Amino acid sequence: MVKSFETFSAVAAYLDRPNVDTDLIIPKQFLKKIERSGFGANLFNDLRFLPDGSPDPGFILNQPRYQGAGVLVSRENFGCGSSREHAAWALEDYGFKTVIAPSFGDIFRNNSFKVGLLLIEQPDELVSEIIERIERNPGYTLEVDLANQTLEGSDGWKATFEIDPHRRRSLLAGIDEIAQTLALQDEINAYEESHQEPWEAVLPERLTFY
Repeated sequence: MVKSFETFSAVAAYLDRPNVDTDLIIPKQFLKKIERSGFGANLFNDLRFLPDGSPDPGFILNQPRYQGAGVLVSRENFGCGSSREHAAWALEDYGFKTVIAPSFGDIFRNNSFKVGLLLIEQPDELVSEIIERIERNPGYTLEVDLANQTLEGSDGWKATFEIDPHRRRSLLAGIDEIAQTLALQDEINAYEESHQEPWEAVLPERLTFY
């Protein structure tokens, strides 16, 4: 199960660069666990920290005005690269509930959906406008309303977005793929019971193994 996605308002931060790949989101040396928790501490590690391990004051997520950010805005092809699920886990564990970009890597998109991370595609010019508003207004927040598919800035700016209907329903209900399968358990059992015995019982008599 994942948490149901409710309307929420959060500080918005941005990463103004295209092709942010999964290795930049969570470097490979931190992929040492199979549970989903704890990866937020190393999100964007190579950007957030200096070689001595101290926070880089120039990186946006280290700046006071972006503390507690829950919406991330970036450029095209966000989440490209390797198929590591940990990239979506790290963003969600850090506290992001939504990423807005013109486009996303396909595998990253699927991994994000599985952990309840909402990805919103917006045209590049609209992304530029959002980034400008974030820069002009310290503490700028975005309200994300999945039910009505709307975005609203703390300065009154508004926009709509599109999302696959199935994913929208699943996120609103907090249902992942496993929960969807378990909900069909009765139908699955009925199907299994209506079919033949296991394959060992129906092998052709002339079949010979060597």
